Amino acid sequence: MTVRRALIALCLAVSPAALSAAPVPKEQLLVPPATAEHFVVVSEAGKHGDEWRWALPDGSIAYRESILLRGLVFEQDEVVTFDASGRPVGFTVRGVTPSGDSAETYSIDQGTGRWTTSVDEGQAPAGAAVYNTFGGTFLSGDALIPLYLKAGPKGADLLPSGHGTLEPSGTTFSATGPKGNQTVKLYFLKGTGQSPAPVWLFGDGRLFGYVGALGMVPEGYEANLKPMIAAQEAAIAELTPAIAKRLLTPGSHRPVLFRNVKIYDADKERFVAGQNVVVSGGKIISVGTARPKLPAGARVIDGAGKTLVPGLWDSHMHVSDDFNALSEVALGVTSARNPGGSIELAVSQRDRRAKGQLVGPEQFDSVIVDRKGPLAAQGSLAVSSLEETLAAVRKIKAANLTAVKFYTSMDPAWIPPAAKLAHELGLHVHGHIPAGMRTLDAVNAGYDEITHIYFATMQAMPDDVVAKSNTTLRMTGPGKYFKDVDFNAEPTKTVIKTLAEKHIAVDPTLVVVEGVLTSEAGKVSPAYTAYVGTLPPATERGFKSGPIPLPEGTTREETQASFKHMTEYVAVMRKAGVPIVAGTDGQGMELVRELELYVQGGMTPGEALATATIDAARNVKADKRTGSIAVGKEADLLLVDGDVEANVGNLRHVDQVVMDGYVLDGDALRKEAGFSGRPK
Repeated sequence: MTVRRALIALCLAVSPAALSAAPVPKEQLLVPPATAEHFVVVSEAGKHGDEWRWALPDGSIAYRESILLRGLVFEQDEVVTFDASGRPVGFTVRGVTPSGDSAETYSIDQGTGRWTTSVDEGQAPAGAAVYNTFGGTFLSGDALIPLYLKAGPKGADLLPSGHGTLEPSGTTFSATGPKGNQTVKLYFLKGTGQSPAPVWLFGDGRLFGYVGALGMVPEGYEANLKPMIAAQEAAIAELTPAIAKRLLTPGSHRPVLFRNVKIYDADKERFVAGQNVVVSGGKIISVGTARPKLPAGARVIDGAGKTLVPGLWDSHMHVSDDFNALSEVALGVTSARNPGGSIELAVSQRDRRAKGQLVGPEQFDSVIVDRKGPLAAQGSLAVSSLEETLAAVRKIKAANLTAVKFYTSMDPAWIPPAAKLAHELGLHVHGHIPAGMRTLDAVNAGYDEITHIYFATMQAMPDDVVAKSNTTLRMTGPGKYFKDVDFNAEPTKTVIKTLAEKHIAVDPTLVVVEGVLTSEAGKVSPAYTAYVGTLPPATERGFKSGPIPLPEGTTREETQASFKHMTEYVAVMRKAGVPIVAGTDGQGMELVRELELYVQGGMTPGEALATATIDAARNVKADKRTGSIAVGKEADLLLVDGDVEANVGNLRHVDQVVMDGYVLDGDALRKEAGFSGRPK
């Protein structure tokens, strides 16, 4: 059961078909009979698709999926066969996702399990293990549920490798729908992902669905989504205080001296060796070469061979739950901008973090506002008029959040008055650029920041690229054409000048573009190579996804050249005075790779690191209190094992994290966050 892959893939698919000539067309996929069980794929923005399940004459179970998500199409079927004991022994997936052909097969022959997917193929003794699909339909995760329930606490071995358990929580919910009230129970699937994945089951063990930013429930039960999300988040919130208690100990709250350490001076974008930094009461109280006077009970940490940097900022991190928040801290991130999530979770995490019940970064939260319809972003505040758009802006302000994020299918006419209201309320305005608008149109409409590098290229793109609402096509267009853009010629020359003069920030998320346009199927993406061996095998298998199929007439050589030019564009913009803030739009592990790409594009390590420290703090007007190592500032710090000046990749080697007055051990953080060891 691959809940985590479905959720990620439905947001941004990047795994191409590598092993078949062409996907099975929609017309040749299985047709659900009238008696098939019908589920719907939904978010708080509305319905995005359908799933069906039914039994075939030979006893196998068939599934059909049809989803349109922000213009991205998923048309798949799947057949699962079982042995006499009810164990799944065969899987066949056909069809297409935005990644291309989704073909996948698994079968057992004389005790050997053999699989073929878009990223790998192999064989292994089947034994008692059950195959864990790489892709497949959202609904087919139910095929493994009986096996997990029968196995109980001991769990089940998985193929190609790994181990999973399905553990019950104490949370139940009464779902209202056309078949009457249904009591469902929350379970957590552990072992297949870095974090436990929530799953809702009927009392007899059948799958009811999944809920979250994107969910799946039986048809007619869509109205339960929001209260079920609240119940699920409350259940997760019950688990995190114990983690906080283990990490936020009295001993970790002692004053500390980092002795003889190289520091990163973010204000001057330079590294300074041989420094002594004293932290007490959550503040930096001294920085320099002199031997400092230490507060009573202070701890001394030898900084030889290490680098002390401000706590990192991930300026594009959709914090999905409390486990995700903890993982960010384990990666050295003490501050994050969540550019689109639920208001309720943002408020809850903010309040619980303040009470010491949640270990997570300080968050600066946005909410997505998008036009209601089939292209609406999942989890957005979906609006159908200017009046509703203005009401959404007021709702964001009323929750005391920090920003409004407009999305790709917004009506351009609604943005200027909505941005004006947002500014009057003290809110930051950023986001995707809607179809039909170019980069400077967004600036003139009131954007304070452009999200994703490909939207910062729109001024130079042909009309047919600018006209697209499909986010993937807005990425592949620049993938074809941006290699030929001259930064010193119009229109890009004026774009750079305008962004610099108006201090319009750019959040490039180059790692997203790298994964979509340049990585190779079957090979681990560069963003994740250092983490291989530290996460569940099913998670690491997902790291092997490659680039999406390109539109007809576009070559991989063009996209690779255009991506390289985008890395240079980021460096050129920053040199010209455009604020650049580093973000991932992923799992968080990608942040250091983002900085490595900035260095490849022409920045120094010191310049690149500023985008994930002081520049990010300035972007949210928090730089007076955090973002650099200076006396009187909050002690948001990261001690790195290695020399970051020599290699910005050393930022992955988190030794200690200082946050909210606590000094947190990197190994302890990684263990709690689901990492099995240090990254390479």
